[in-house]
Amino acid sequence: MIGFIGGGNMAEAIIKGVRSQESGVRRDIFVSEPQEDRRKYLEQTYGIKTTESNREVTKSCSIIILAVKPQNMETVLDEIADLITEDKTVVSIAAGITLSCLQSKLKTKKLIRVMPNTPAIVQEGMSVMSLCECFSDKDIVIVRDIFMSVGKLLILPEKYMNAVTAVSGSSPAFIAFFVESIIDAAQKIGLPETHAQELAMQTLIGTAELLKTGMTPKKLREMVTSPGGTTAAGLAVFEEKGFKDIVYDSLYSALKRAEELGSI
Repeated sequence: MIGFIGGGNMAEAIIKGVRSQESGVRRDIFVSEPQEDRRKYLEQTYGIKTTESNREVTKSCSIIILAVKPQNMETVLDEIADLITEDKTVVSIAAGITLSCLQSKLKTKKLIRVMPNTPAIVQEGMSVMSLCECFSDKDIVIVRDIFMSVGKLLILPEKYMNAVTAVSGSSPAFIAFFVESIIDAAQKIGLPETHAQELAMQTLIGTAELLKTGMTPKKLREMVTSPGGTTAAGLAVFEEKGFKDIVYDSLYSALKRAEELGSI
């Protein structure tokens, strides 16, 4: 049985992905969630078992996914630590929380750190997994399949995880903010809100589809940009305002915050 401690948005995305599988990883799920309304919603929507007790989930499940905020992780680990035996696999999806932190609190070596992202909600997520070398192929396959049910998965050394958190974990918000800014600007130059939204959103979707064909971002930018044309005029403003520096500073700030969150 797969257990989730925390029944928030990311836990729900993973539950939805697992339950949508016709075979393989599709299995019983048990979730602990403090809010009664949320528990009822998860039960009714996905046909799963829920409880308000983190300890009950820990006792019952062989794979336990810690889907809580980094700020709450220490409290949760202290609560369940005595119930974590060597045969249990513990997966943390909390930003910044290191494997060494988990090892200092729990009695199992079967620890995995995963950074999923919000597009997992529509099964187009990008997850990155780090783990110790103590896992059997069978154990890795089960956890890998859980996260592949919501999108793509990479396995990388843990030293990259805070950068991953910034790039794929936080970037959906950065991209959404950029699109939001285009919509706002479109209205300022005269477009009605509904048209501004449709134009910006479909342009985002279409651009993503082009990039999925294997076209590089640079190639796409060059294809759209004619010398002396409208796109060139707009890109010149990005260069003038230091757009690439803003993006770097944003990612770096997210990375540093991930490092801070890991020091529980």
